[in-house]
Amino acid sequence: MTLLTPRASLAFRLALRELRGGLGGFYIFLACIALGTGAIAAVNSVSQSITDTIATQGQEILAGDVRFELNNREATEAEMGFLRGFGKVSASTGLRSMARKPDGSDQALVEVKAVDGAYPLFGTFEAEPNYPLHALLSGQSGTYGAVAAPLLLERLGLSIGDEILLGNVILNITGTIKTEPDAVSEGFGFAPRLLVSRDGLKASGLIQTGSLVEHVYKIRMDDPAERSTIRDRATKDFPSAGWSIRTSDRAAPSLTENIERFSQFLTLVGLTALIVGGVGVANAVRAFLDSKRTTIATFKCLGAPAATVVLIYLFQIAIIALGGMVIGLVIGALAPIVASQFLAQFLPVSTDLTFYPGALSLAVLFGIMTTLAFAIMPLGHSREVPATALFREQGFEARGLPSWPYILLAAVFLLALAGLAIATAHDRFIAIVFVGAIAFSFVILRLVAAGIAWLARRSPRVNSPALRLAIGNIHRPGALTPSVVLSLGLGLALLVTLTLIDGNMRQQLTGRMAAGAPNFFFVDIQGSELEKFRSVIKASSPDGHLVEVPMLRGRILAFNGEDVTKRKVPPGGQWVLRGDRGITYAQTLPENASLTEGSWWPKDYRGEPLVSFSAEEAKELGLKIGDTVTVNVLGRNITAKIANLRKVEWETLSINFVMVFSPNTFRGAPHAWLATLTDPAATTTQEAAILKSVTNTYPTITSVRVKDAIDIVNTLVAQLATAIRAAASVALIASVLVLAGALAAGNRARTHDAVVLKTLGATRRMLIRAFCYEYLILGAATAVFALFAGGVAAWFITARIMRIPSHFLPDVAGLTLITALVLTVGIGLIGTWRILGQKAAPVLREL
Repeated sequence: MTLLTPRASLAFRLALRELRGGLGGFYIFLACIALGTGAIAAVNSVSQSITDTIATQGQEILAGDVRFELNNREATEAEMGFLRGFGKVSASTGLRSMARKPDGSDQALVEVKAVDGAYPLFGTFEAEPNYPLHALLSGQSGTYGAVAAPLLLERLGLSIGDEILLGNVILNITGTIKTEPDAVSEGFGFAPRLLVSRDGLKASGLIQTGSLVEHVYKIRMDDPAERSTIRDRATKDFPSAGWSIRTSDRAAPSLTENIERFSQFLTLVGLTALIVGGVGVANAVRAFLDSKRTTIATFKCLGAPAATVVLIYLFQIAIIALGGMVIGLVIGALAPIVASQFLAQFLPVSTDLTFYPGALSLAVLFGIMTTLAFAIMPLGHSREVPATALFREQGFEARGLPSWPYILLAAVFLLALAGLAIATAHDRFIAIVFVGAIAFSFVILRLVAAGIAWLARRSPRVNSPALRLAIGNIHRPGALTPSVVLSLGLGLALLVTLTLIDGNMRQQLTGRMAAGAPNFFFVDIQGSELEKFRSVIKASSPDGHLVEVPMLRGRILAFNGEDVTKRKVPPGGQWVLRGDRGITYAQTLPENASLTEGSWWPKDYRGEPLVSFSAEEAKELGLKIGDTVTVNVLGRNITAKIANLRKVEWETLSINFVMVFSPNTFRGAPHAWLATLTDPAATTTQEAAILKSVTNTYPTITSVRVKDAIDIVNTLVAQLATAIRAAASVALIASVLVLAGALAAGNRARTHDAVVLKTLGATRRMLIRAFCYEYLILGAATAVFALFAGGVAAWFITARIMRIPSHFLPDVAGLTLITALVLTVGIGLIGTWRILGQKAAPVLREL
């Protein structure tokens, strides 16, 4: 104890002695700190585990040291010579197509990946049966082999040994995929994987002029040190190649970014739980100090300075908080191991027991800041109250604010907590909004509590004694109203917000979006096939509306001559610059768009290349009419001037493009066509017939049933929503704990009230009714606030940020009201039942 002053040393020893009597009154404090720190530690540990695995196993995840990608064209001999100069090269080709049963009875969309004999350069590909990949793909008896995802076989009702058609080639299914080393780096696919040889893909006839194909070249470098310079050398030697380059130190950048964003969201949810728990800390400290009036009075009467008394209980609070944080750290440390059991098949998660000091330290910092921010004010009361008052039956409820140093300290720690949340956030703007929303919510909740008390105080006199007693309890000094509203309001509001966002997203996907969406997308239609394709569609769907447009792929390289990689772009516009974009040309304004600025070019325009840009995306990217856009299409860099901006309704799922060029821009360029078919009256059987007709007539055309795509997205949204609601439930659990603590803290005063009322003739039934009325009123009022606050927050996120229609959902309102009433009445009655069983004599003697 040499590090402490004599006074602090004495206070520490006395604190330890008091703690020998147990943690009575501090169990909820302990649980709140453990829950909040555990949530933050767990989320950040799992996130760090995934990102570290991606960083340390980058070669296996990328299946190479460097990855070059070209769209719609293969590398030239000169480009291949450049790549081979760095080491061994493995080439693969990816595209989407339709896999069909040989009898034409069924088909399914697949993600085709054609690999060479060098694949994979790093990592291990595993199949069932466990034969070498080249043996599985070589096939026999004049056919080619294929290894399929188990889901594909399940969808088509096939087994190993059966045959399927891909384009014009027959494939023999020789195995199923168990482990694909570079699956994570390839990104999310909407369809099951089908792995074939490059010769098999060539025989299928799927690669045609303008087909949407990705050609990937991976290098196992002879000198890994050259990895840092290969991008610059490639750009210098082949400035117009238009390839996308990724190195193994950033094997899955999109996944890493998404993990970081989701981690930030879950961290903020955990911080919400911790802040809600902070209210529980304040309640627990206040109740604990209230129960220690005699002890505090004794200390003061024996000459202990007020500062020593504060130190004694500060040490106790710190020790208990440390215990809660240790529990939270254990939860956080074990979280990656537990998560790996569920995530290993989807994400690269380490199965080794690894500790992440940064994630655990961050959780401890949040725990310390929260404890001090919410415990300082109640501690200040113990210093200010004289010993004579402590000996009387006077608690801490009605003493107002402590002296200004304690208020200042609490404010400093609250600001430090907010600063820590913002400084450690992936997106600081979101963190600032979150901190502001929490602060605003606390102010509003205080005002709501004051408003409820004000209304109760001015309510007309009622005849029912029980109801009159309940209303009096709501506005009396030391009432539970502020504690209950604060405890439950924030957690319920968060749950309402997330549930409404989830519900509106589902409504959008299954309602307006699905109703207005086309039935089919048809991709990779060759110009020579277009007329006959129209005839097939007309025969299969006489009342259908067919829309077709030319389709190319291009990568944006520069705006006004400035490299886009050096441009700071807001998150809302980054997707436009990520990879290749679909582009088209048109003589007239697309039917589902409207101009917001500028004018459309004449039908016979022959001047410099012009482009029409989506207005919303142009705003995000800082573009205006007259600016230039440079895109790489088929290995050529083309610069066009922005002639107009147009409003695009992406949610209709019709054919939409960020960029529509003037026709002269791509005159003579080879390309395919993209088409949609809309037939609202078509039944599921009719859609199956359309799909079968197109697929059997044109096996190289990829047909996508929009309803199937929406179902896949719906499933993903449902899984994401489940994870988010599970995380949000942590905040609700914290709210329940705090609510229980708040009600427990008021039990002492309730005991006195109950004993006095029973002495004056009140029955147990009447008192139970009075308490039920009180809890019902408080629960209903809190539910109304949660619905209002959560509804406003959900509206802002859906309507202003996600830009989808926002609707209030009555089932959410009902569930919120029921939850609030069950929690307040249930927890309240559990504590009340024990109060009503107290003997009158011991309590009356203390009055």
